[in-house]
Amino acid sequence: MKNSKHRHGLRMVAFLVALHASFFASQAQTKLSPYHPGQTPEGAVYYLPKTALRISVLVEKTTYQPGDFAPYAQRYLRVADVSQEPKQSYRVTDVLVTPCPVPDSSKVYAVRFNPLTVASRMMLSGDGRLLGLNVDDVADVDMPPFFVPTPQPTMKEPRSLLNEEILSCGSTAKMAELTASEIYDLRENRSLLIKGQADFMPHDGRQMQIMLDELDANDRSLTSLFVGVTRRDTTEHILWYVPEAAPDSMPAPSTRQVLFRLSQLRGLVEPDDLSGAPYYIMVDDISQLPPAEPTAKKAKAKTESGIYVNVPGRMRATILEGINPILVQDMPASQFGRTLLLSGSLFNKRYTTRLRLNALTGALERLDADQPKKTFMLFSKKEKAMDDSPQRAHE
Repeated sequence: MKNSKHRHGLRMVAFLVALHASFFASQAQTKLSPYHPGQTPEGAVYYLPKTALRISVLVEKTTYQPGDFAPYAQRYLRVADVSQEPKQSYRVTDVLVTPCPVPDSSKVYAVRFNPLTVASRMMLSGDGRLLGLNVDDVADVDMPPFFVPTPQPTMKEPRSLLNEEILSCGSTAKMAELTASEIYDLRENRSLLIKGQADFMPHDGRQMQIMLDELDANDRSLTSLFVGVTRRDTTEHILWYVPEAAPDSMPAPSTRQVLFRLSQLRGLVEPDDLSGAPYYIMVDDISQLPPAEPTAKKAKAKTESGIYVNVPGRMRATILEGINPILVQDMPASQFGRTLLLSGSLFNKRYTTRLRLNALTGALERLDADQPKKTFMLFSKKEKAMDDSPQRAHE
C-alpha cells in the first residue's frame, strides 16, 4: 500500500516537471511580430511616397414639410404653387481634391547603418516614408480640416403663437383665415415701427433691432403654416482614390471610373448601386519628364548603395457629373515619375550631409554636404605656409 502511494507521488512529480518544462520551452520559442518599416539597431527600412487623392464631397440634403394650412396659401397669402406633399432631395454642392502621400509598396528600400557613414539619423513619417537625413525640423503633410456645417437658426413653434380665438375655431379654413390676419398685423406693426409711427417706439437702436427681430421671427413662424418648412443639411463624405501608373512607365490612356453615385432618396451611395446617378473620375498623366537613359547590363552587376528619392511627374484629375466636368485640377504625382539614386559616397565621413525630401512627393528638396572642420584646418595651415614662404625667402 505504501509502495503504491509512493509510486503515485513520483508520477505526480514527473507530470509537474514535464508541465513546467513544456511551459518554459514554449516561452523560449521565437515570437513573431508583424513587419513595420522604421529604424532598427542594424539599419532602417523606408518607403518613398506615391500620391493619393483625398476627395471631399459636400452633399446637401433638402427636406420639405408642408404646413397645416398649405391648401389655403393661395387664398389668404397669395402664394402660388405651394406643395402639399413632403419632399426630399440631394445634390452635390462642392467637390474638393487634396493630394496626400501614402507609402508606395513598390518603392521600399533598406539602409544598413555603417560606422563609416553619417546616414544613421533618418527621419521617417508615421507610416514609414522617408522625410530627411540628419535634419530635425521636418514636418509631414497636414491633412485638411473636416467640414463644419453652419448652425441653422431655430424657428419658433407656430402653434405656440396662435391665440385662443384661432385655436377655438371649429374649421381649418377659419383657423387659416384668422392666422393670415395675424400675419398681416405683424407686417403692419413692423412697417409702422420702421416709419416711426408705432404707439410704443423703442428708446435706442438696439431695442428697435430686438423688436424688429421678434416681429420677423413671429412672421416666419406663422407663415410656415402656409408655405411649409424647408430644411437644408450639408454633410461631408471623404473618398480616397489612388491613381496607378502604366506597367511600362508609358503614359496610359485616360479612362473614366465611377467614383460614386448620388441617389435622390438616399444621398451618396456606392459606385455599384445603380439607384443613383454616376459621378466619374478621370486621371491623365501629363508628365513632361525626359526619357530615362537605358542602363547597360553587366554580367555581374554590383548593387549600388545610396538613398533613393523620387523624381515626380504630374497628373490631371477630372471629376465629371455624367459627361459634364465639375472639377479639373493638376498636381504632382510620384507614381508617374521615376526614382533617382543618390550615391552612397555623399554620406561618408568626409562630408556632413543633410538631406530633406518633399513630404508629399518624396522629391529632393534640399541637399547640403559640408566638409568637416578638420579638412578646413588642413587647408588653412597649407595656405598659411604658402603665404609665409615669400617672407622667409626674403629674410
